[in-house]
Amino acid sequence: MAAGGYGRYRAVIFAAMFVGYTLYYFNRKTFSFVMPAVMAEVPLGKDELGLITSSQSAAYAISKFVSGVLSDQMSARWLFSSGLLMVGLVNVVFSWSSTVTAFAGLWFLNGLAQGLGWPPCGKILRKWFEPSQFGTWWAILSTSMNLAGGLGPIVAALMSLNYDWRMTLSFSGFICVVVSFVCLVLIKNEPSDVGLPNIEQGAKKGKKGSSSENSTLTELLLSPYLWVLSTGYLVVFGVKTCCTDWGQLFLIQERGQSMLVGSSYMSALEIGGLVGSIAAGYLSDRAVARVGLSSYGNPRHALLLSMMAGMCVSMFLFRVTVTGDSPKENHFWTVALQPLADLTGLKEHELWILTLGAVFGFSSYGPIALFGVIANESAPANLCGTSHAIVALMANVGGFLAGLPFSTIAKHYSWATAFWVAEITCTGSTVAFFLLRNIRTKMGRIPRKAD
Repeated sequence: MAAGGYGRYRAVIFAAMFVGYTLYYFNRKTFSFVMPAVMAEVPLGKDELGLITSSQSAAYAISKFVSGVLSDQMSARWLFSSGLLMVGLVNVVFSWSSTVTAFAGLWFLNGLAQGLGWPPCGKILRKWFEPSQFGTWWAILSTSMNLAGGLGPIVAALMSLNYDWRMTLSFSGFICVVVSFVCLVLIKNEPSDVGLPNIEQGAKKGKKGSSSENSTLTELLLSPYLWVLSTGYLVVFGVKTCCTDWGQLFLIQERGQSMLVGSSYMSALEIGGLVGSIAAGYLSDRAVARVGLSSYGNPRHALLLSMMAGMCVSMFLFRVTVTGDSPKENHFWTVALQPLADLTGLKEHELWILTLGAVFGFSSYGPIALFGVIANESAPANLCGTSHAIVALMANVGGFLAGLPFSTIAKHYSWATAFWVAEITCTGSTVAFFLLRNIRTKMGRIPRKAD
């Protein structure tokens, strides 16, 4: 009966968070979806567009960090629902505006509200799911972003057939406001809120993994593993951003590929990323279920390192094997892909580029999911939101480094050189993480009997 109670509440809470976060992400991108229509009505240059989008990005990075800390101090359901309410109201007010100043200011507020979405989700998932289920449900919940990003443009385009951009934003904002109250009612912080025993988050194997004692922020910050995770996440997220932001340009400008091939590469990368996220969560959960969590090492490390190695290999092949003469060259993969090319009607070199994109997406989005899961589950229960906030902040630093610094290398040398730097950085990080894989992974206070 207890298991049935957990199952029912888990299903309702997860569904509410999935729908809620899908709306979070959709309303984060609404301006991008309706940008052509806005520009047809309000004169906006590239500088103004950059100001509006950058204001949201900056606010989101700050807010997500603050939200992670707040999720350890206040009700996660209130934090999640309040953020969704704010997102909805900002979108409605945005639809009433017509000046660049108002657009930038409101989109900054949208970024602040957006940061309140994910950290509470991680907190609630950890409270409601066993350690051997946590990674799978974390990864599935993260696919809400892929769903919103994939269907968003289509939904916006369909609405534009009958309504203007202002009605589109007003309607999507109103839906957010309504769903925020539904989430507040349906989401529960932890099992004890509905009369069920809370789930024990300690190690499966007893004495080594006890996490019953709360830790202080200082003890968390002094944990070496927190900074190992943060550095690894910075590199992986930065390298992933390099490929998603600049990979298409590299293919077109330096490798002589068509725009269709470039855009197809991006689509293949995202599809591979969707599969990689879910696979990483599910397979690493199987490892946790098999051996349990302990104070040293983590069962998820083997899969994490394998995927990081996959990133390095796929980047190397992307940089070396794709050339302007690819259609004319007879590489080993040309022969291997010929039957599939005959079946699909695509050329062998196009299939090879799509394959590399899918493999890189699989190998990069998997670690991104795992870094978040590990940062959350390795931290003390009273500081798991803060732990995730710190590593996520470092990931945002990696995203920044993938922007202007990366493009500066390409400007002074070439895109190939810039990708070589990213490749070497990723390889170095993978080797370092391998050497440190068995350090103490349980963050925070060290029990007296741990030694």
